[in-house]
Amino acid sequence: MSSLLSLPVAISAFELGFIYALVALALFLSYSILNIADLSTDGCFTLGCAVGAQVAIMGHPVLALFVAMAAGVCSGYVMSFLQTKLGVESILAGIIVNTGLYTVNLAVMGFSSNLSLFKCETIYSLTKDWFGPDWYKLVVSAAIVVVVCMFLKWFLGTRLGLSIRATGDNEDMVRASSINPGFTITVGLCVSGAMTALSGCLIGQYQKSCDINLGTGMVTIALASLIIGETLVGKRTVTRRMIGAVLGSCIYRFVIAIALRLHMPTECLKLVSAVIVAIAIAAPYLKDRAVFQKRKLAAASAAKGGRKSC
Repeated sequence: MSSLLSLPVAISAFELGFIYALVALALFLSYSILNIADLSTDGCFTLGCAVGAQVAIMGHPVLALFVAMAAGVCSGYVMSFLQTKLGVESILAGIIVNTGLYTVNLAVMGFSSNLSLFKCETIYSLTKDWFGPDWYKLVVSAAIVVVVCMFLKWFLGTRLGLSIRATGDNEDMVRASSINPGFTITVGLCVSGAMTALSGCLIGQYQKSCDINLGTGMVTIALASLIIGETLVGKRTVTRRMIGAVLGSCIYRFVIAIALRLHMPTECLKLVSAVIVAIAIAAPYLKDRAVFQKRKLAAASAAKGGRKSC
């Protein structure tokens, strides 16, 4: 048991948890706030990784973060253009963008299925001497997530951010208030795409490689992280929901890390991921059912006691 909960395992799980938390935050904005099912997440994640890897190979690992976010903004804009200008449903728009991004990602990678960053500097290697050989990746990943959370908290409190939140609640009311819902959807999806691409760029520099299939299943993993966080922390305020997204991502990576420590074959990790997603999605329903059954039994017990007293 101690080997499963060793410090290196925990550190590695938290490192990946913070990186993938950016995708959960992106899904929080698009799915929870805007009520849009963004299925382009998988392709956008790989896009950020591919663009960031190419810029890092050219010797600019820090610039790679911003270029990757710009690429994510472009992906989000195309997604919103299909919805707001061409009238395509969000699910279909996500499928279309995700399919098109596969070829785009291949082109960015020089029509190669993978890229190697082992011979170039990354944002992590640049900070290794500052924070020590054991903690530098965790510190850098956590710092970036904190900055993104602070920005997102500030942004959603602005007039534009409040308009985006109102659009997700009631688009007709927003339109009646002389606010263009197409514009708010576009901004929201662009910010969401930027966070997804940033996560992809970080994971590429973290593992010093980029693969064309890196983002497969990312939307389900992020959704599981988001639901786990909302189940544990709640969703009364924006701050709690963001904290929940980060916490859910870390818990998810921790479960995966334990599965690996149990020598589970890598071929089975997709099944483990599917089980975690199913449990996370079903947990709120099962919780409500348990509360309902408890009240039902309490009411039946009270009614039985009343009949005996008579």
